[in-house]
Amino acid sequence: MKKIFFLLGELDDDDIDWIIATGRREEIAAGTVLIKEGQPIDTLHILLDGTLSVSVSAFEGRTIARLTSGAVVGEMSFADSHPPSATVQAAENSLVLSIPRSQLLEKLQKDEGFASRFYRAIAVFLSTRLRGTVRYLGYAKGQMLQEDIEVEDLSPETMDNVPLAQARFDWLLKRLKKGYRAGIPGESSVLPNESDENTEWYSPKISSNIYWMYQSHQ
Repeated sequence: MKKIFFLLGELDDDDIDWIIATGRREEIAAGTVLIKEGQPIDTLHILLDGTLSVSVSAFEGRTIARLTSGAVVGEMSFADSHPPSATVQAAENSLVLSIPRSQLLEKLQKDEGFASRFYRAIAVFLSTRLRGTVRYLGYAKGQMLQEDIEVEDLSPETMDNVPLAQARFDWLLKRLKKGYRAGIPGESSVLPNESDENTEWYSPKISSNIYWMYQSHQ
């Protein structure tokens, strides 16, 4: 299961509204380093399209994992004060939604509800990945680490959140990959005019009803 599903499954509609309004849609060229091992980071990235590679100096810079759409990188810096333990760079031209660290930290400090849901999502993901890593160390030596979580490692409660999380992510992809975002006036990647009948208008309120809308079109 993609990491973003853990996040979108725990957050509520207002939380996701805030992420879209605050995030920057960025096209990243192949070879661009998003996170440098041992250096402080200032952004959380959600990978919308493309591939990122993960490498560590302990393995002489060898790629140990490849991340695809739905990956989240940089979130651990909000769980502890340690610098990142790996380097993450674009393996090909990619599209990300980037959320500035300063604004996310301010949101976490001022909004207790958002903070509890955000940190719970990280905790659930880490505990689930730990179980998968233990199995990996025992049975898959020499292979690259898998970022996506195996379904068998998920708790029943987490599984219950998957359909809504997937619907929310698919909804985001359709709009952000087209270049739509809740933008700051003057930026190039902003939403179309609401009065334009030829555009698909974005509603700033992501209701849980999206899930039912999504299901009805499958």
